[in-house]
Amino acid sequence: MAQNWDCRMYEEKFPEIDTTVMIKIKSINSDTCAYVWLLEYNMEGMLSFRELSQRRIRSVASLVRVGRVEPVKVIDVDPRKGFVNLSKKRVSEEDRKACEDKYNKSKHVHSIMQYVAETENVDLEDLYIHVGWPLYKKYGHAFEAFKLIVNDPDSVLNPLTREVEEINVDGEKVSKVVPALTDKVKDTLVKIIRKRITSQVLKIRADIDMTCFEFDGVLHIKEAMRKAEAAGTDECPVKIRLIGAPKYVLYAQTVDKAKGIEIVSNAIVACTKEIERHKGKLVVRETPREVREQEDKLSTEEMSQLNLGNEEVESDENSEKEDSEADDTV
Repeated sequence: MAQNWDCRMYEEKFPEIDTTVMIKIKSINSDTCAYVWLLEYNMEGMLSFRELSQRRIRSVASLVRVGRVEPVKVIDVDPRKGFVNLSKKRVSEEDRKACEDKYNKSKHVHSIMQYVAETENVDLEDLYIHVGWPLYKKYGHAFEAFKLIVNDPDSVLNPLTREVEEINVDGEKVSKVVPALTDKVKDTLVKIIRKRITSQVLKIRADIDMTCFEFDGVLHIKEAMRKAEAAGTDECPVKIRLIGAPKYVLYAQTVDKAKGIEIVSNAIVACTKEIERHKGKLVVRETPREVREQEDKLSTEEMSQLNLGNEEVESDENSEKEDSEADDTV
């Protein structure tokens, strides 16, 4: 029997009214609406031209284009007809960012699930029923579970089960609880998760200047550094290192860019609070942002060279001062 390798991403067959979903525009009716595909629900919807913008529309073409992918708000659902009415003008910036973040995670999960279904010749919806959707329910999003699977697959996957019917020795049908995944399918799932999730690890970096000229200032700075690192989590640990006084770098590695930036920002707040408690000062030179490994390396090397140059200048100035004092003595 041919397997189904395509289905919706979430357990609910239809989105709830007033939620934001990601769509792709399929076709445009020149008079009234655009027909779209709800990417997360694998179904069709309609976007009325009246719901495109709060402002007067001069050109529909500037607001809708076939192939465009964007978030819209659900304003009506008809389960009987299997149709959804949508609005673009009711999507706030906050809605947009939340929807894009959720969709990107869901798309990542979906690609992994599809790969496993095709590779192991299992039904994709069945894989979602017994693995994907239970993980969404337990962890808030299956992507969060996948991140944990990278280091500890058994604790996440072993509790998942399914019921199967068997014929006992008396010829009767009986239900039996078995693991949700066979060892072979589980092995494939874990391997592809480790390959794709670890390849998505991002580096978040922030640059600061920190000084404290009070008594035991160095100790106060070290304690502030410890406070910054304590703001990290198991999934997104924060490290801080000295480049050359007063320059420091905070960095973290994460698969969730927004969360990583939030955690590094919290680390800066904790560090600032601690150093200011001892009359020190912290200045943010570069706010938390994603950096490439090469960019991070070059930036650190440039800062190190700059500090080395400053030290050489100070050394030369001190030498000139000492020579001048010696001449005066003579």
